[in-house]
Amino acid sequence: MDTKASPPARLLGIDLGSKTMGLAVSDELGITAQGISTLRRKNKRTDLQYLAGILEKYGISEIIVGNPLHMRGGATEGTERTALFAEELRLHFSLPVHLWDERLTTAEAQRLLRDAEVSSRRRAQVVDQMAAVLILQAFMEYRSSSRKRSDQGISS
Repeated sequence: MDTKASPPARLLGIDLGSKTMGLAVSDELGITAQGISTLRRKNKRTDLQYLAGILEKYGISEIIVGNPLHMRGGATEGTERTALFAEELRLHFSLPVHLWDERLTTAEAQRLLRDAEVSSRRRAQVVDQMAAVLILQAFMEYRSSSRKRSDQGISS
């Protein structure tokens, strides 16, 4: 009998852009998100190969993709493209994929990086990664608060 415990499952957050993809992972407890890289997108095959390596390296069990909505909550140009990408991930990796409202995450990432006095050149390199962190962190906080309400018998 194998007594070696497998590492806890982690989540992958993606800030999807047409040219880049910001990536973040949860810690093993599912409490915090850390940026891991910004992928310069090439083509679907190459992007999926890169993501496969990330899934394996970090033991990813679920994927959260930022969903670009209008400020009023309606669809944007990117909403359909993002939904198609999420469905491709779901089929290709056989993992749960969640779309998560990403309104203002890039603006918030820019603000946080500016406040931290990160140079404009460096900000351009990490803003998508920081947006992925914000997307993933918001998802995890929502899930945690939903579980707490459920444990207390409070319906959402």
